[in-house]
Amino acid sequence: MSRTVTRIVAAIAPCGMRALRPALGAGTAALLLASCAVGPNFVPPAVPDVDRYTPEQLSSPSMNAGGPSVPKQHFVNGEDVSLRWWTAFRSKPLDELIKMSVEHNPSLQSAEAAIRIAQYNALAQRGLFFPQIGANYTPSQQQISGASGSGPGGQSPSVFSLHTAQLNVSFVPDIWGQNVRAVESLDAISEQQLFQLEAAYLTLTANVVTAAIQEASLRGQIAAIQRVVKIERGILEIVKNQFNAGGAAQVDVLAQEAALAQSEQLLPPLEKQLAVQRDLLTSLAGQFSADEILQKFTLDRLALPANLPVSLPSKMIRQRPDVRAAEALLHSANAQIGVAIAARLPNITITGNTGAAAFTLAELFTPGTSFYAIAASATQPIFDGLTLYHKQKAAEAAVDQADALYRQAVVTAMQNVADALRSLQADARALQAAVKAELAAKASLDIIQKQLALGQVSQVVVLNAQQVYLTAAVVRVQAQATRLSDSAALFMALGGAWPANCASDDWRKCVLDDAPAPTAQRVSENGPPAR
Repeated sequence: MSRTVTRIVAAIAPCGMRALRPALGAGTAALLLASCAVGPNFVPPAVPDVDRYTPEQLSSPSMNAGGPSVPKQHFVNGEDVSLRWWTAFRSKPLDELIKMSVEHNPSLQSAEAAIRIAQYNALAQRGLFFPQIGANYTPSQQQISGASGSGPGGQSPSVFSLHTAQLNVSFVPDIWGQNVRAVESLDAISEQQLFQLEAAYLTLTANVVTAAIQEASLRGQIAAIQRVVKIERGILEIVKNQFNAGGAAQVDVLAQEAALAQSEQLLPPLEKQLAVQRDLLTSLAGQFSADEILQKFTLDRLALPANLPVSLPSKMIRQRPDVRAAEALLHSANAQIGVAIAARLPNITITGNTGAAAFTLAELFTPGTSFYAIAASATQPIFDGLTLYHKQKAAEAAVDQADALYRQAVVTAMQNVADALRSLQADARALQAAVKAELAAKASLDIIQKQLALGQVSQVVVLNAQQVYLTAAVVRVQAQATRLSDSAALFMALGGAWPANCASDDWRKCVLDDAPAPTAQRVSENGPPAR
């Protein structure tokens, strides 16, 4: 038996006990095997050997020379994202709304509950490392034949009571580390749920910022159209006065009324979108739609972050919660290979029970009433139609799948950052062009409006100038909002920041506290560019 156990031990490479001598006893071998776990040990994937997100060297957004002045932005390479990155927009209503959302949004509460579920499942699996002990007490009343035996006191009653109390013990030694790997897999699931909480937190804060910017954009577009409507109403009065004086035709009046109506027609859809956006922001804050939030957002109350941190690719991959969650799932799948291998190896079960049985409760633990039993069994699958073999192959294929999903998550993360950087570089030029177009259109409309009062231009010229200015004003608002949204998208693409090193167990307090964040320097706030 000793030599047999020794050969089994020597056949298990991951346990590192090939030097075990043949003279090793079976009991000692079993103890050493208890610390062994078959299957591959997990090795975290290597960080890709890349040092930038774009083929060319990253440069800060640039503007065309000679154009109108617009806010500038600078990329700060190698800097980390601030824990409270949304403060870079310098909006107190936004800070208040995010605090409300983090405190009350059900999606975060659901993610926290998912972490507890995973942790308790892992703790439950750890219980299998210990013997399972249960107590049993069975009182019964029995009827026997007088000829079948003697009852209490040598009598042969037809009815008597029997009290049985026993303690049952069972233990399955984790010889091959099957339970070790199962616990390892569940611990990885717990870790994955933690990263899911990080992802939910990052998504929530980014959605609040984006929704607030969208509300500001809608308000800006409505304000721009209302300015044009006011101008068009003034022009309509001029045309009507000219018509009454015989200086204009009725068709000119009708054309201006049609232009005014078309502009006014643009307002209801935008007002509907604004109402829907308010409902979205209220929902993100964890409030019912009837309890609309008090915060309102306009573009002039949202500052453009001047310095944008651009973390190194290696750092970004380690802080993106979706990438880390994919790595945790890969870890869990890797541990399942060990579980599948152990299921194909011999298994030992030790059981025992002890107790007492008596005719009366008072005699239950008196001498002569006790009993016990100890048993051990060893099982080895011999033929199962290759069921366990194919389960092992399925576990190995699951690792290949999880590895591919992890690599795809890394590729997607790199793409997200590159897209955000490209967008920001284009946004600066687009906004400058939009501002230039709006200024030119407004100046042209002002001149044409004066000429119209003097009867020096036709109605067609006036209508064209109104339409050009309306379009330019709306496009400028949209370009300004897009630049703000893409700035938020960069923070999200970089993985945001999580208070992993916070001294407090309450991560919300660490995130929402007004004190300086215990993470990287807050380079994302407006200020002179870092050198």
